[in-house]
Amino acid sequence: QVQLVESGGGLVQPGGSLRLSCAASGFTFSTYWMHWVRQAPGKGLEWVSIINSGGHTTYYADSVKGRFTISRDNAKNTLYLQMNNLKSEDTAVYYCTKDRTTGGAFEYDYWGQGTQVTVSS
Repeated sequence: QVQLVESGGGLVQPGGSLRLSCAASGFTFSTYWMHWVRQAPGKGLEWVSIINSGGHTTYYADSVKGRFTISRDNAKNTLYLQMNNLKSEDTAVYYCTKDRTTGGAFEYDYWGQGTQVTVSS
């Protein structure tokens, strides 16, 4: 069955960096676009970033553009999110999600359990 397991979250000071990872299994990872989505305390879900199946096309929410970088290693079935210059408003649970289609439809059919990122001094 499809499994997405995030790791790498934690507590970091403002201006710091973290690298999130998402280990994928149970499907042909290299075929699907993948996303990072986050949920801040008391708020709704916010899409963060998307990457195409080959890793050459990426898009970002305006709130993270220039600070976050999404990437993937299809040989390792792993998705990454490098987060730099973190701000308090980046505090959230970060989820790795699989796109339902192979064409980047922005429809999610599987989610990981999430990893907590807390930005605080």
